[in-house]
Amino acid sequence: MELHTIGIDLGKTVFHLVGLNLRGEVVVRKKFSRLQLLRFTATGRSS
Repeated sequence: MELHTIGIDLGKTVFHLVGLNLRGEVVVRKKFSRLQLLRFTATGRSS
């Protein structure tokens, strides 16, 4: 999965991430804790 644009809603404890492809279609929509978001942005996958 290749992301062209990433949007992150920064909350206090929960973060929402939306990723778009080149066409502007949503290809990923996830909810993360702070640690999960750090891992996802560092590796490109959630664990």
